[in-house]
Amino acid sequence: LRISERRGENNGLGCCGWILVIISAFFSILIFPITIFISIKIVKEYERAVIFRLGRITARKAKGPGIFFIIPCTDSFVKVDLRTISFDIPPQEILTKDSVTVSVDGVVYFRVNDPIAAVANVSNADYSTRLLAQTTLRNVLGTKNLSEVLSDREGISQSMQMNLDEATGSWGIKVERVEIKDVKLPQQLQRAMATEAEAAREARAKVIAAEGEMNASRALKEASLVIAESPSALQLRYLQTLSTIAAEKNSTIIFPLPMDIISHFMKE
Repeated sequence: LRISERRGENNGLGCCGWILVIISAFFSILIFPITIFISIKIVKEYERAVIFRLGRITARKAKGPGIFFIIPCTDSFVKVDLRTISFDIPPQEILTKDSVTVSVDGVVYFRVNDPIAAVANVSNADYSTRLLAQTTLRNVLGTKNLSEVLSDREGISQSMQMNLDEATGSWGIKVERVEIKDVKLPQQLQRAMATEAEAAREARAKVIAAEGEMNASRALKEASLVIAESPSALQLRYLQTLSTIAAEKNSTIIFPLPMDIISHFMKE
């Protein structure tokens, strides 16, 4: 049954119930100086009290914060903390969609949104939410590939939050945030991924070197065409090379000779 239907049924205590309540109230007034310390209760700003009278919830809204009264012998109450609670999801061994085993852990932030539902609809809202978070983490990551688990953490967190919030709504729990803390890969898979990344970097380096050689050869070709059009340019280039060698204080200088002169001596 829904919580609203239960609240409607709890309005009537029955004839015997009302007799017990009246008797308890009469004795409370009779020994008032003593029962005042039992009847007055205080809850803090971040707490609410769900009051049970003869086992039934007395009101549609929890009491607090501040002072409230209960009738001794017939009333009891349960305090509910409304502050945001965080807990760590223990590392879960998960098999991804592409058959890779990874260890994933996370953190969940939630708070009690409806104190009456948190008391009446579930025996232990905190513990139940923790167990549900573990199973939800397994279910969500089981539908993802390894690349999606490593790159789309924000999407996984939002999907987990929606699933948890929907499941815990009837418990009076509001899931505020879910975060994936760490994804641990097996050592063999880490080494394989490192080797793959290193091979990809080496391949890119070779391509870049080959492109540099091609660009350099084109530049040399264009330079040779310019020098061929002006014979004096070769002499100027020669003088520039000599000045560069002299600046480095080398003891050996090589003088290039034109092939025409060498061929003339070889004929003789």
